[in-house]
Amino acid sequence: MLDRRLFLHLATWLGQWPAGPGLHVVRSRRRARPAWDGRLRPAIAVASPECAILSVAPDRVTAVRALAHRRSAEELLPALPAAVGVGVPQFTTHAGLFRWSTAPAPLLDVGDWIPPTAPGLPPWLRLFDRSVLVVRDADGRYLAGAGIKRHDAYGHELAVGTVPAARGRGLARRLIAQAARRVLDEGAVPTYLHDFGNHASARAAEAAGFPDRGWTSYGVFPR
Repeated sequence: MLDRRLFLHLATWLGQWPAGPGLHVVRSRRRARPAWDGRLRPAIAVASPECAILSVAPDRVTAVRALAHRRSAEELLPALPAAVGVGVPQFTTHAGLFRWSTAPAPLLDVGDWIPPTAPGLPPWLRLFDRSVLVVRDADGRYLAGAGIKRHDAYGHELAVGTVPAARGRGLARRLIAQAARRVLDEGAVPTYLHDFGNHASARAAEAAGFPDRGWTSYGVFPR
């Protein structure tokens, strides 16, 4: 049975969930409004083994439905930016696995929650407007971090990054599990997305308690 928080997240974030078999293009005003970082996400899709929902702005539904007719996700994705009315230089496409967890692995906490304005953090962590989870070395240098993308009240997506010199120590999996516990404490469900070919992210997610359930996601995102 689908977790109620995940159901509410998908219905809110996409504009509808679930649907019948196949791909369904649905309208959502959220696609025409700034997302968690103040930038647009003009097309977002989530696909389970039972159905797929592609969410676009209301004025783009007709064009995207025509484009999506009898096309696979792989065939649809390259043409999707133009169909939702955005330029390729400013936006890009992405496809990967969609994971979630209601029981993160009981790994030991490894990071500290600090303001995203703290010195020494990489630019991607500064996009967040609330505390980020950070691991530093004994000299205070940044090693790894995680941020929480609060899409809505029900679903919060985790983002994790590790500097090359600190990879292979298990920091990412511990950060994912630690951040996931905070999301659950806030009453939401933690989600985690990564490229199909990102095997390091896949291993970290699995170890943190985010299994591969055969769900995928794709869309149009700002560069």
